[in-house]
Amino acid sequence: MFIDRVHIHVKAGDGGAGCMSFRREAHVPKGGPNGGDGGSGGNVVLRADRGASSLIDYRFKHHFKAQRGTHGKGSRMHGANGADLVLRVPLGTQVREYDEETKEAGLLLADLTHDGECVIVAKGGHGGRGNIHFVTATRRAPAFAELGEPAEEAWVELEMKLMADAALVGMPSVGKSSLIARMSAARPKIADYPFTTLTPNLGMVRSGDQNFVVADVPGLIEGAAQGKGLGHEFLRHIERTALILHVVDAAGGWEGRDPVDDYVKINGELASYAQTLATRPQIVVINKVDLPDTEEAVRRLTSYIREQALQKVGGNEFDERFVEPQIHCVSAVTGIGMDALIAAVAQKVFELRSAEAVADGALYDKVWEHQREKRDQRFSVRNLGGHVFAVEGRAVERMVIQTEWENEEAIAYLQHRLERMGVEAALAQAGAQCGDEIRILNRAFAFESSLLGSDAAADELGVPTEEEAE
Repeated sequence: MFIDRVHIHVKAGDGGAGCMSFRREAHVPKGGPNGGDGGSGGNVVLRADRGASSLIDYRFKHHFKAQRGTHGKGSRMHGANGADLVLRVPLGTQVREYDEETKEAGLLLADLTHDGECVIVAKGGHGGRGNIHFVTATRRAPAFAELGEPAEEAWVELEMKLMADAALVGMPSVGKSSLIARMSAARPKIADYPFTTLTPNLGMVRSGDQNFVVADVPGLIEGAAQGKGLGHEFLRHIERTALILHVVDAAGGWEGRDPVDDYVKINGELASYAQTLATRPQIVVINKVDLPDTEEAVRRLTSYIREQALQKVGGNEFDERFVEPQIHCVSAVTGIGMDALIAAVAQKVFELRSAEAVADGALYDKVWEHQREKRDQRFSVRNLGGHVFAVEGRAVERMVIQTEWENEEAIAYLQHRLERMGVEAALAQAGAQCGDEIRILNRAFAFESSLLGSDAAADELGVPTEEEAE
């Protein structure tokens, strides 16, 4: 079964909690802190795999979770990191954010087009720091540690677009399946009725020292770009192809259609779906020329295509911009003209792929990591009225979650971390007064405007300066 779009929920592993511990050994009456760090949670990673052919593995299972980090222990024993969860997807898979409530796809996270290319779609939480990290010149025995950082979780959309060099495009029953069967080892269903092909087929074609992948896309009808017929679901698979093989039935099919009219309609649908497809290089394949009384149709279509090409350069065939259109008259049944067509397609694909300025091995995980960090550092302050203010932001919320609220030292440390981020200044600018209620997640506390005036006071609490943080 061909599955080309799925939605999955991914959750990375939570970070393990740091340990609050002190040395307790014989002859060491005042041992210092020795609490270890918690381990970081595993990431959820999508990896393009040449061996995967569809997204069918995600048709019935939609929830995936990575391993969490373990907690730190005494004697500076750090917790183990959770293992990453790697999910295999086919080449040509696009990854987007997805809103399960609105059923809408959002930001494009990655376009995995090369074997082994990866993207982190859910990042594991960092392990909490043990109390050994909070020792200062004046605080020799910190009695608190950080809890583990909560992991990211999200819905994402996976959409597979075929990775083919050339795509056979045309009306239903023009012989596209017969052509791919003649050109390659692909064996699609072939029958004398419309919409025999319901899913795209891929075939590998070899011509001398060159080879290319050709795709047989289900037939299009007028209005396909607006969702009519089967074309709307499969037009997106043409977007990646370097070359379009525009197949026209010289005999007009069982409906007796006009080949010129078919040619115009298909080009119109391609342009309506995406303007880039209107300018995509084409080779016109006039099929079924072995049937009787097709000479006139071939002549009219050939003349029309050439006239259209001439009009683009003002009717001057000697204009250097004029490119003689490639038209091949073939018969998929008898093999007439097939060798010449295959050779022409192989050469054209080679030229187009060689000219593409595509940066191989794009580090999408690094790009997404940068976007994630910028988004995480942002926060907002909302005045809820009645002397109540809400602070929202991923980094701020993580700090609150990592704080032991039963520990006064941990709360004091949080207060000064928030000040370093500018949260107190933002609250004061929003109109918060001393004694007003401040809400972060499910926690509420009274606002105290006690901004520190020196780095020395911050150092006493173990808060890193901006230079140290960088």
